[in-house]
Amino acid sequence: MSQSALSCPKCSGTMELGFTLDRSHGATYSGQWVNGIPKRNWLASWLDIGMCQLPPAKERITIGTFRCQSCGFLESYACDEFKPT
Repeated sequence: MSQSALSCPKCSGTMELGFTLDRSHGATYSGQWVNGIPKRNWLASWLDIGMCQLPPAKERITIGTFRCQSCGFLESYACDEFKPT
């Protein structure tokens, strides 16, 4: 996926590549996509809260998000090329 090939579908402005942050207990991560529905972990089931199991790394795909410099529209894609370097 080439960043230069993307133009905003809303206003035809220039799209720039970035990512969304997921934060947890003092750590920051790039967003990831996982196929299917989340499964609650044992603690979440016991406490009846929304925590879910962490799927194996091979099942997770990093999300890259493009932002229009003109109107601010966001468009996200899950691709292996967006893995942190």
